[in-house]
Amino acid sequence: MPRSTDPILSIARYLSPMDFLNQVEGFARLDALGASGADFFFLISYDRERILAAPLNELPDGLRYRLGSWSGEPPDTDTPFSGEKDLYIEPIPYRSYAQALERIKEEIRRGNTYLLNLTFPSLIETTLSLEEIYRAADAPYKLLLPEQFVCFSPEKFITIQKNRIYTYPMKGTIDATLSNAAEKILADPKEMAEHVMITDLMRNDLNRISEKVRVEKFRYLDKIHAGEKELYQVSSEIVGELGGNWRSRIGSILREITPAGSISGTPKKKTLQIIKEVEGYDRGFYTGIFGVCKGEELRSAVLIRFVEKSGKGLVYKSGGGITIDSDPLSEYRELLEKIYFPF
Repeated sequence: MPRSTDPILSIARYLSPMDFLNQVEGFARLDALGASGADFFFLISYDRERILAAPLNELPDGLRYRLGSWSGEPPDTDTPFSGEKDLYIEPIPYRSYAQALERIKEEIRRGNTYLLNLTFPSLIETTLSLEEIYRAADAPYKLLLPEQFVCFSPEKFITIQKNRIYTYPMKGTIDATLSNAAEKILADPKEMAEHVMITDLMRNDLNRISEKVRVEKFRYLDKIHAGEKELYQVSSEIVGELGGNWRSRIGSILREITPAGSISGTPKKKTLQIIKEVEGYDRGFYTGIFGVCKGEELRSAVLIRFVEKSGKGLVYKSGGGITIDSDPLSEYRELLEKIYFPF
């Protein structure tokens, strides 16, 4: 699966006139903004080579975000959806997907990775614009970059409150309408193994930047809206203690713990190399993070459930975690099930 330069797989042409920084400049800028005491927004691409860091009163025109009760959008943004919601999907062919999954299993057999989040772009057709999708989407974490991408994510990344840092690895999805769905996913050995590995990875990440790290909640369920159906997603909560000067090193903290473990894998460094080789496309901002720091609190989310404008139309990027026990057809179905609008 050779690396591609197809415009479907890149949004670089749409970034102007925003002034994105590289990772050295971007993380330094975040440290400076934190130390200044300013309230600020940040956006970090998956490869961390495109970082937007700006005070909340200097955000680019048209950028909109929501992080729970925090909102950077006009008060009338939410719009009850009443239009056409047909969604046509042209995904990666199953044969190509199965070949990529087998390459990952070979890397697992060699001991190079134990869990890898495999993703691909799918062309989609809809009558809705990115702005209309943003306005209609029912999701706790949303971001719109006009004419570039929209994200309606169910997944937190980190939060910081009262000098404590929390992260919430999310791994495991099932159709909530299935009989005994909650019991099935919590008892599934493959899902358990996958979640344990991600929780352990995120605990190790927090150990690098905080103290007294512990798992507060293990494998709890959230129900999310996925178009006309509902899904259970499995998450855990991990917490660590930060010093009182954490704002002045927020860029350094984010540099240490990105990309998020739930959308990369373990061991992280080697797994990131394998992802680059196997996926063969530029994730861009998909599976990156965005967030806001206000006063002594920070909220952030992972950029999943992601629709992007490309040279060939709209692209929806999706995927899931792969282990040695992964079934190609089941994983392919999960990739497709994650292509939806939450309205």
